[in-house]
Amino acid sequence: MKILHTSDWHIGRSLYGRKRYDEFSAFLDWLAEFVKTESVDALLVAGDIFDTSTPSNRAQELYYRFLCKVSASGCRHVVIISGNHDSPSFLNAPKELLRALNVHVVGSITENPGDEVILLKGISDVPEAIVCAVPYLRDRDIRVVKAGESIEDKNTNLIEGVQRHYADVCRIAEEKQKKYDAVPIIGMGHLFTAGGKTIEGDGVRELYVGSLAHVGKDIFPDCMDYVALGHLHVPQSVGKSEHIRYAGSPIPMGYGEANQKKSVVMVDLKKQGLNVILHDVPCFQVLERLSGGMDEIIQRIFELKSQGSSAWLEIEYTGNKIAGDLRGLIQEAVADTGMEIRRIKNKRLAERVIRQTCQEDTLDDLDVTDVFNRLLDTYEVAVAERPALIQAYSEIITFLREEDINAE
Repeated sequence: MKILHTSDWHIGRSLYGRKRYDEFSAFLDWLAEFVKTESVDALLVAGDIFDTSTPSNRAQELYYRFLCKVSASGCRHVVIISGNHDSPSFLNAPKELLRALNVHVVGSITENPGDEVILLKGISDVPEAIVCAVPYLRDRDIRVVKAGESIEDKNTNLIEGVQRHYADVCRIAEEKQKKYDAVPIIGMGHLFTAGGKTIEGDGVRELYVGSLAHVGKDIFPDCMDYVALGHLHVPQSVGKSEHIRYAGSPIPMGYGEANQKKSVVMVDLKKQGLNVILHDVPCFQVLERLSGGMDEIIQRIFELKSQGSSAWLEIEYTGNKIAGDLRGLIQEAVADTGMEIRRIKNKRLAERVIRQTCQEDTLDDLDVTDVFNRLLDTYEVAVAERPALIQAYSEIITFLREEDINAE
């Protein structure tokens, strides 16, 4: 049985205000064709299908069009779980309709862990695999808040809750396995494992308050022949275990990922063992980060121009001189080309201004934690009082991010 593992599409994501629908469309067209030509039996999508819990009409159109293409391609099954960016209720809403296309959607956990156990059958209706489709587990799904608990207690309870849930789901899967001549068990999940690699600017969020909540590979029961994970954008195995993998994001989410090789994971389940192969995803839009003095930047722009480049540029000026006319010079250099300037950072000018005031910082330069820390500084909050305030603030932010605004 040939299984294709992908994740973290983030359909609808923009880059410094620039919509990227053409990229998402090109990727999904490529993926549908790849599934067809490679005769994939089952496609696993491990969360973060959309970039927001309220995807646009265009994002939804791309998603449903893709599912129709794959359903018509000969791929027998598609299994989709929600990620932390997705709205569970939004994904779940058409699940009964999508089941007619052999698309199985698990947007959230229910009172019955068996709802996350999906039996995949072959052409002759013979069971071929059992999928433990565990969606992103929200804080409120896996632990009970206790008065007076410390951050260490909370992290411990979170990890134990994740482990307990996987154990419950796998117990049901193993019971099914006994009935069907030991068919393989495939796990799915959307979480942050300990030691996982991330890249600057990839937009990967901490899922729970405190980095100690990163789970180890031991939370996945031994009965799983392969575990298809989502959340981290760098393709990687977990703890040197080749059968526990992140597929990574298929297109770069930011300039930190611009030079990263993107891939999908082909898993071939054979009687003699597991065969895992990474297949490269084509680049659908070149991102270029230019950094240096004025002469270096202009020279590199002319090199790209001579190559007929249509790259989107992020430019950081690091020259010693204050270049007040930086934007005008760069815009003149890229005129009449296919290149676009997505962002210009004048590091020297910013450093001079910041020494006088912080008012020039933009939201691109700050995250929600930076803003809160500056408020603590502004109101001269005592150092001893800050940890408790930061923890409470982080819990509020996590709750807001996880709130399913589509649910009723």
